[in-house]
Amino acid sequence: MTLRRVPTCWRAGWQAIAIAAVLLPSTVMHAASAQDAPPRLTYHHMWTDRQGVSHIATCPLTQFVLKSMSPPAGPQWQDRQPDGRATVLMTVQPPHWNGDWHEDPKVQWIVPLHGRWFVQAMDGTRVEMGPGDVLLGEDQNTRPLPSGPMRGRKGHLGGNVGDGAVDLMVVQMDIAPTLDQPCHFR
Repeated sequence: MTLRRVPTCWRAGWQAIAIAAVLLPSTVMHAASAQDAPPRLTYHHMWTDRQGVSHIATCPLTQFVLKSMSPPAGPQWQDRQPDGRATVLMTVQPPHWNGDWHEDPKVQWIVPLHGRWFVQAMDGTRVEMGPGDVLLGEDQNTRPLPSGPMRGRKGHLGGNVGDGAVDLMVVQMDIAPTLDQPCHFR
């Protein structure tokens, strides 16, 4: 399923459907049946070390349990993340959008729905993402680097790849950011 444009009038129920329809089918290595081993889903994690430098790690989600989300629906593999308050945003970055250097405003999951975009950490690591990729943005508490090619920059650089717009689903969580904990969601 390919979504070209995300209407701004979507409500929470439609957002959940978008997550199921877009995110899960393309990022999980599917198990053939319930008897097989649990699937593995990976995500990129933008995190901050104790010196205030941002990094990007590729992390597995490994706590899948086979159960029904809403009986009598059949069982499906689920890796439940921490409960809590969250805000869901749908964004459209115009063609040639450049996010400049900044920190994530909150700990947030970012799911591309259409188009390709990139993020680059202060350590120079850069990843490009498109539909089916997932990023956990958690680069709060960075400090400007005093020297080198990234001098004065903090957080991350983000922008579109190519000439088109990029549609994203952003799920901002009401949790405190961590330090020095790459891959803290398993």
